[in-house]
This record gives sequence, C-alpha cells and structure tokens, in this order.
Amino acid sequence: MEAEFQTPQPSARHQAEATTNENGLAFGFAMPLSSRRYGRNIIRILLVEDNPDLSRRLAEGLEGAGFVVEHAADGKSGYRLGRMEEFDAAILDLGLPDMPGVELLRSWRQAAREMPVLVLSARGSWAEKVEGLNAGADDYITKPSHIQEIVARLRALIRRSAGNPSSTLVHDTIELSPASGTVTVAGKPIELTAQEFRILNYFMHRRGHVISQSQLLDHLYSLGTERDPNTIEVYVARLRRKLGRDVIKTMRGLGYRFG
Repeated sequence: MEAEFQTPQPSARHQAEATTNENGLAFGFAMPLSSRRYGRNIIRILLVEDNPDLSRRLAEGLEGAGFVVEHAADGKSGYRLGRMEEFDAAILDLGLPDMPGVELLRSWRQAAREMPVLVLSARGSWAEKVEGLNAGADDYITKPSHIQEIVARLRALIRRSAGNPSSTLVHDTIELSPASGTVTVAGKPIELTAQEFRILNYFMHRRGHVISQSQLLDHLYSLGTERDPNTIEVYVARLRRKLGRDVIKTMRGLGYRFG
C-alpha cells in the first residue's frame, strides 16, 4: 500500500462546476456536455491497487472520464485478470501485499500480455523508475498525482499502442475526438448516443480488425453487469444509418470489421 494521488482543486471560475465524491472530495471539473453525453472513451482498464480508499477514488475518477474499470486488490488476482481478460491498459501499484508489482509486471510480459501498463507508485527514485520501465512498464507516475494526468497518460498509451499517435481518430471522412466527445462526417457534426459513440471509438481504435460481439460487450460493460448481445446489433445498425452502410462490415460467424 502506498501514498494516495491528489485530486486537483478547481479554480474560482470552475468552482460551480467541480464534481465531488461521496465524501465531498473535489474530483476535477465537470465534463463538457458533449463528453458527458458520449462518455468519452471505450477503454477497459485493469486497476491493480491494494489500498481500498485509493482504489475506489481512482475507479470513480476513471469511470467519470468514461473508462470501464476492473479492480484487483492484490498481485495474484491482478495476474489472473490480466492473463484471462482483455484490457486496453493497466494501472499497477508496485507496493502490493502478496507479490512485488515489478514481479507481476514481468510475469505479464513473460506470458505475452502486451497491454500498456502505467505504473502508479510512491517509489520515485530514478533507480526504481528504471527498474519498472525495464520490467515492461510503458509509463511511470509517482504519487501523489492528479487524476487528469492519469487519464491523459492512459489515453496517450492507448493511442500509441493502437498506432494512432494523434488525439483525433480519422477514417476517410469520419473524425472522432475522444477528448471532446465529438464526431464529424465530411466536416458535419453527427449526433450519437453514449453507447454509439463508445462503439465507434472502439471500432476506430481497431480499424481493419475483426471484433466479436463479446469483445464489444466487454468494452461496454464491467464484469458482473447484465449484458444483452442483441443491443450490439441495434447500435451497429444505428451507426450504419448515420455513417454509411459500408463503414461497418458483418463478418458472418465472427463479428464486425470497421474500415
């Protein structure tokens, strides 16, 4: 268990827009209307952190930014989840009670788990940072830290791992901005629901790949949430009407392919 991260205090101009958790702790600024509506991301995150209060507040902040978060409270659970489930990125604490975080990270890499890993640790010496990066971490943040920085670094890691260094996703005439929650086609704004936006975001991160319904469900809902596969077909049909029928192709028996 290590030190907590900081939640930034809103400026006077944004005081009225600050959001709070159940303890009244300021948790960043309210998202723009478009971002609240669209949910910003469809990124599934594995959070491995043993501090219950910090884990809860981190999960609240990440979910508020639109991520789907799965939590593991110890290294062994984190290893199993990281091996068995598909995640877009992981946040890893190094000070776990049952196994060192660096050992967990090495085990993931030895098992060919290639998801980007962001280390969030109170261990801030250069030697410890080098050890974490050499073990397979993609980025390293020392505690205390701000939730906005964590979110921004996660988005950057996801973009780079998907081959999209730009913050805007582009396919032909379709442009999607995860940060602002906007979509345009040939320069014209397109209105999408929150789930439509999330599915399109996921498709655009994985252009050319076949994506199954189960993968889409995993990235829309956290474990334990009731899921209805038929909703995916409904959302895909809506996206086709708004973006063009040939943008999303059905791969019979396999799923869908975007682009």
